[in-house]
Amino acid sequence: MSVTSELSHDGQELTISIKGRFDFAAHQDFRSAYEGAAGTPQRFVVDLQGTSYLDSSALGMLLLLRDHAGGENAHIRLVNCNSDVHTILTISNFSKLFQIG
Repeated sequence: MSVTSELSHDGQELTISIKGRFDFAAHQDFRSAYEGAAGTPQRFVVDLQGTSYLDSSALGMLLLLRDHAGGENAHIRLVNCNSDVHTILTISNFSKLFQIG
């Protein structure tokens, strides 16, 4: 499991990429990825292309990111979801809270 982050050139968008299992073991790395970002990004992208597994603690971590990013006013996209991850997000009604693509 690895979590990496990259801030856009203008500092407005932070992309967090997760490889492997997205579970409680990723909690500290995931939180550090957005709390340690330089500046104050206005948009967040969580790239799940390399994510093979997602559990309830990962859903909780996404909700913590949403709170950090402004709650209802947050601009967060979950991108590159495989079919299993997309199904979990859909069943959990995360499509009402995040833009999933």
